[in-house]
Amino acid sequence: MADSYPVVTRDRPTFYFFGVTTGQSSSRRVFPAWMDVLGSDGQLVGVDLALNAPADDYRAAVYQIKHDPLSYGALVTTHKINVLNAARDLFDELTEAARLCGEVSAIYKRDGRLIGHAVDPVTSARSMAQFIPPGYWRQHNADIMCLGAGGSAVAITLHFLTSAAPEDRPRRLTVVNRTQGKLDHLRGLVAGLPDSGITFEYVQNADPAANDRIMADLPPYSMVINATGMGKDIPGSPVTDDGVFPENGIAWELNYRGALEFMHQAARQTESRNLTVVDGWYYFLQGWITIIGHVFDIDITPDLFDWLAEAAESIR
Repeated sequence: MADSYPVVTRDRPTFYFFGVTTGQSSSRRVFPAWMDVLGSDGQLVGVDLALNAPADDYRAAVYQIKHDPLSYGALVTTHKINVLNAARDLFDELTEAARLCGEVSAIYKRDGRLIGHAVDPVTSARSMAQFIPPGYWRQHNADIMCLGAGGSAVAITLHFLTSAAPEDRPRRLTVVNRTQGKLDHLRGLVAGLPDSGITFEYVQNADPAANDRIMADLPPYSMVINATGMGKDIPGSPVTDDGVFPENGIAWELNYRGALEFMHQAARQTESRNLTVVDGWYYFLQGWITIIGHVFDIDITPDLFDWLAEAAESIR
């Protein structure tokens, strides 16, 4: 790998967004409003990276932040694991969450040191608290099926392993992914932590019809998560139109923009299956606002979060 990359010298504080199609994100419209609330002249610069891009592409993006004083940091979406794998040596410090998850979703500086952090275990827990009441898993003895094994799936798993009340965890967590590598990464993370009482299953599968069959076996009140990026970064859904969601269950679409085929499939079963359908908007807010706090070194109090969320809602 190259030891150096071109650096753009910025003229004001710059917040980067590593994604696939960053120009389509609501953050483009919302970010200036957030800066107004915060009294900052910070600017947002999108960095579009292909899925599973060459390692040098990830390294160049991190190198820019490390070596330009006014490049303050970044939010990383789809590429959280790949960024860390490609550019680990460029970070001066990784937080415990980043080391546990094996990913970075937030890049920021403290006293000239480049820090890699994973916020998703916290932001996913806060997001689930909006639609899953305390005691839900204990009361219903239900399962989770997570479609996708990338950064969000890792973070949600880590929350249940380390932060959720031991008596209030899902009975089983089935993770399905198109390729084996990310499943192996998640399996290794789970194996390295104390027993949680959750039964884990890891399924390599790219056939939506096979996902339908797994979903059909879920007990009532179970949750199905679309953490694949399908419906946003790539077209389609990880299940078919014939897939039957769990009765009285929850369908959580982590995306908030795009065709959102998975969410629309679930919405058609809202009445017949008494299904709760949740999109990724609050998850988006939690991630962005939390990471803005890290990058600009601002304490995001509950009141400040509400003000920023209100600014975003007015532009959505």
